[in-house]
Amino acid sequence: MEESEFYGRLVIKPRYWKRDSKKMRTLETFQQTQSRVCCQRCQTWFSKDTVALPRGEYYCPGCIQLGRVSTLDKFVTINEPNDFKTLPTYLTWQGQLTASQVRCSSEVQASFDVGRDHLLWAVTGAGKTEMLFPGINDALQKGKRVCLASPRVDVCLELFPRLKAAFQEVEIALLHGHQEQPYRYTQLTIATTHQLLRFYHAFDILIIDEVDAFPYAQNKKLLFATQQAKKKTGSCLFLTATPGDDLLKKVRQKQLQVSYLPRRFHGHPLPEIKPVLVLNWYQKLGKKQLPTSVKKLLTECQQAKRQFLIFVPHIRHLPLVLTAVNCLFPHLNVKTVYSADEQRLEKVQQMREQQLDGLITTTILERGVTFPGIDVCVLGADDATFSSAALVQIAGRVGRNPKRPTGNVVFVCAGISRSVKKAMQQIRFVNRKAKEELYELSTV
Repeated sequence: MEESEFYGRLVIKPRYWKRDSKKMRTLETFQQTQSRVCCQRCQTWFSKDTVALPRGEYYCPGCIQLGRVSTLDKFVTINEPNDFKTLPTYLTWQGQLTASQVRCSSEVQASFDVGRDHLLWAVTGAGKTEMLFPGINDALQKGKRVCLASPRVDVCLELFPRLKAAFQEVEIALLHGHQEQPYRYTQLTIATTHQLLRFYHAFDILIIDEVDAFPYAQNKKLLFATQQAKKKTGSCLFLTATPGDDLLKKVRQKQLQVSYLPRRFHGHPLPEIKPVLVLNWYQKLGKKQLPTSVKKLLTECQQAKRQFLIFVPHIRHLPLVLTAVNCLFPHLNVKTVYSADEQRLEKVQQMREQQLDGLITTTILERGVTFPGIDVCVLGADDATFSSAALVQIAGRVGRNPKRPTGNVVFVCAGISRSVKKAMQQIRFVNRKAKEELYELSTV
């Protein structure tokens, strides 16, 4: 192993391995009490009798997907040296930010400069990624190490080519659970939040995209990973369109500064939700039928050659909807996708490359993926599976392209649930705030 593979990393020391560098530090893998053990990689506590190995040893099932760690092991690490070559240029992106984006971008960069945590609260389609470019560029020029992390692998796969295009001379590592290439040391990293468990005070700048998304939100293990992966003097930036109560509480208590952007980058409002009450939509699926509103939407998409997403509450609904769509629209090329689908990444890529007319999906595609010019339908939007934040994110898939900044957002439900009502209210709220901001800018 190269020495650089230990920079800011928690590496399980191979047994009987003698190659120690003077720079290397050895760390314990577990903290123990009389009855419990705590893994020092994921900070999860377990009762000793539930994780016992032979001869009085213990292991951690909480982060076993990263490789088993036990009390027989030690961690080795080398303090992050920021050992990077200086480049003549970093940012190769030639785009232009709007006045509102420039304001938010400057505030983000200021937080990076002083090592302060910050919240960027921006509506879906506001151009959050592009707003990061100046701050990332400034950090790279100052020799800092930067990581952009997301709970969803789909988001990481979408971010990677965008950052490669924006920073063409910078080597970027992409880390996720399906990765086949070996780890390499880079100044700029894109990773799923689970991969942060492998790092130890590595990053000067740590950006968490979609901070309210499952499985990151309320996950103590991943919250710990964020703090451990960041340098003690580093800065953490949280990105979201729908901040949770914990973040908003920190903002109210002045523990976290916030930049707020209620307008999309192209200036158009968020498409508003059209609720349609259908009491027997599930029974229709069993008869290979679809609600009239869904048939109308798919007919329009087929005629206009527009792509679409149909969201369902549960995996069991997927084959029923697919059968009904294939029966009524035999010329459409449609597939289903869900989190455990082995072909999930391939299907999403086919959708990006417009090889598919549509995807029928669970909430796995609620955020972080962009398909230009699509329409969206949610079957059973009043199901408890869909939180108000998820519904706002689903609606936000529509109208992201300036060539088609509008679109259809149809929610089929048996009743207007609290989550549906709250999502509709939030979209109206941010659209009203966007109008107010536009008015203020016009009077300056």
